Amino acid sequence: MTPHWQKSSYCSEGASCIHIATTPHTIHLTESGDPRGAILTTAPATFRTLLTTLKKDDPRG
Repeated sequence: MTPHWQKSSYCSEGASCIHIATTPHTIHLTESGDPRGAILTTAPATFRTLLTTLKKDDPRG
């Protein structure tokens, strides 16, 4: 199955962006500069933990 990649909604035009693709049991992340290069694959629970941690450490509140 070929993943359907979606660009981050926080990405401005022309910027390097994170792209995400999901399946029921995995989340795939890649960078727009080389989308077929390194692809990080993780479980949804692990990704949720990463996002929670990043939000806690966000200096903007």
